[in-house]
This record gives sequence, C-alpha cells and structure tokens, in this order.
Amino acid sequence: MTSAPAGPDPTMEAIGHALAEGQAGDTASARRKLLDLWSAIGVTGDPLHRCSLAHYLADLHDDPAQALAWDIRALDAADAVTEQRVQEHHAGLHISGFYPSLHLNLADDYRRLGSFEAATEHIDAAREHAPGLPRDPYGDLLRGAIQEVAEAIDKRDRSRRASAPGSAGSSAADSATAPGPDC
Repeated sequence: MTSAPAGPDPTMEAIGHALAEGQAGDTASARRKLLDLWSAIGVTGDPLHRCSLAHYLADLHDDPAQALAWDIRALDAADAVTEQRVQEHHAGLHISGFYPSLHLNLADDYRRLGSFEAATEHIDAAREHAPGLPRDPYGDLLRGAIQEVAEAIDKRDRSRRASAPGSAGSSAADSATAPGPDC
C-alpha cells in the first residue's frame, strides 16, 4: 500500500506519535496520551479515529481482559467506518483490510482468557477475511499470526505469544497488525 494519505489528519498523527512512544518502551505515557485522545474523540466521534485508537490502545495492555475491552471497541468502530472515510484518510486503504487484524486480536484475547469457543469464532473470522490481505510483509505477518493463534487455540495454550504486539519478543514490525498503514 504505497498510496499517500489523502490529507493531514491531526488526530491520526497524534495516535501515531503515541503508538511510536509505546513501541519505544514508554507504554504508560502512550496509554495516557491515547486515553486523553479517546476522551476528546468521544464514543460517538469519527469511527476511523475510534477504531485506530482502540486497536493501538489494546496493544498497550498486558492484561488480556483490558486488551479485550479495547479490541471490542475497535471492531465496533470498524463496523461504523465507511469505505469513503477510509479512502479520505488513505487512498490505498480499504475497510475490509482492517478485519483480519481486528478478529485476530480478539481471538488472541479470548484465547488468553481461556474462552476457547469465542477465540475459535474470531480466528475463523480472521481466516475468512485473510484472502484479501496483500502479498507483502504486512499480509505475511498477519497470515503467520493467524496461524500461530489458531495453533495456540488448538493446544488450549493461554500464554502470551512472544510475537504479540506489545510483548518483549515483538518488533516494531508488529505494528503492522494495526488497521491502517500509517495510523
């Protein structure tokens, strides 16, 4: 996805800065900044902003129950985002591309909480949406993570994955599990 953003979006830029801060290790500050943005956006604010912010905020929580709450908010907001709004943000982005990652994260949250039936429902949804993923490092990363979470569900493994966003074993590339390429 090499298309340039359609125009500057101060909220998305603020979300991106907070995400970078979290990836650099200051998760407490990043979490505070995102929570402040969430308060400013509000529960009825721009669904693209809510989706992106909630998606990133979930990654800043080690507790799977807290991550789950934010991942549910992200999926709910994605359901309200229009294709037009996504295109306004980034011409090469499509709302359908958000769903593999959003369902993957929910599957992983439920798995870590031991709710394997719900985890299976979401990993199946992630797989259903995965054929539309690009054949690039982003798509490869998500397809690999979907497979990894599916295997962990099958094994009834509740441990945190080393490759999960926000974990010690993950890299900056794991931010690719975010809904948008430059959010």
